[in-house]
Amino acid sequence: MVVTDQIGQVFELKTPVRRIVSLVPSQTEFLHALGLEEEVVGLTKFCIHPEEWWRRKKRVGGTKNANFEKVKALEPDLIIGNKEENEKRNIDQLRSIAPVWISDIHNLEDAYAMMLALGELVGKKGKAASIVAQIKLGFSNLKPLTIKMNVLYLIWKNPWMAAGKETFIESLLNECGFENAVKESRYPSLQENVFPECDVILLSSEPYPFKEKEKLELSFRFPKAKIQLVDGEIFSWYGSRLLESPNYFQKLLTSLE
Repeated sequence: MVVTDQIGQVFELKTPVRRIVSLVPSQTEFLHALGLEEEVVGLTKFCIHPEEWWRRKKRVGGTKNANFEKVKALEPDLIIGNKEENEKRNIDQLRSIAPVWISDIHNLEDAYAMMLALGELVGKKGKAASIVAQIKLGFSNLKPLTIKMNVLYLIWKNPWMAAGKETFIESLLNECGFENAVKESRYPSLQENVFPECDVILLSSEPYPFKEKEKLELSFRFPKAKIQLVDGEIFSWYGSRLLESPNYFQKLLTSLE
């Protein structure tokens, strides 16, 4: 099989995929949803879902620094990564072990394409198509905001950082009917006392674990803004976790209107 990944790399798989190392938490969860219980042999320390896999399967390090020797020892015939989450230098090194399939996700269409491509790659084309169809149905039933709201989605503190333009998070905010208050690309740092004007501030549970104390702090600084703690996995995991997103978003939107 000749394969082209989402960053345009072409490689050949000479045998069916039997041993997979996944370097991206959301894609690891998707591989579990496909039923690849035996095929996935390695994952990162951040691949916490499903917990049973995280406890039982071999961990090869983090998303940025997968351990070459640990990956090599697992004898994978396919490594699965992501352009944003994995370091290029690390991925280039791992290519000497096995072919590396890289995703590049900016919106739902990219996520759907990733799931369908991986499903075909690992012999689970029908299951992948079923998952994508369920996600599409969920989003087709989502009722977005009926009033305009500018949103600030925070992902880090000290320094404050937000999800900006051209991110998967922003694409999901747009699906909800929000307008991103941040105009810079990717994940810009914000000056301590100069936040963009916004109606809503969403405090993500990851990568920084925002809690009630940050919500209270910001409520004093921005008394007119509606401030909510939100599940970061729902907003940023682009695999089968998207099955849960529409219902979660609908409840969030109802609480804000």
